[in-house]
Amino acid sequence: MSNTMKIYYDSEADFLEVQFSQAIGYMRETDNDNLMERVDLEGNIIGFSVLNVRQLAQDKPLIAELITKN
Repeated sequence: MSNTMKIYYDSEADFLEVQFSQAIGYMRETDNDNLMERVDLEGNIIGFSVLNVRQLAQDKPLIAELITKN
């Protein structure tokens, strides 16, 4: 994993994405409908995305544990 992160926020869509790596991967659902994991082809977490950021910020902190599934 690189020391560089890419952070992108789309205020119109209220969508936040954080990428730890530019590796090829795909989005995977989590137990929270507002949170998706980005994983590489081996299942390693390379980022995440958050939907409805403004609503979550008003309610309470979003707490999530991203775990690599083997």
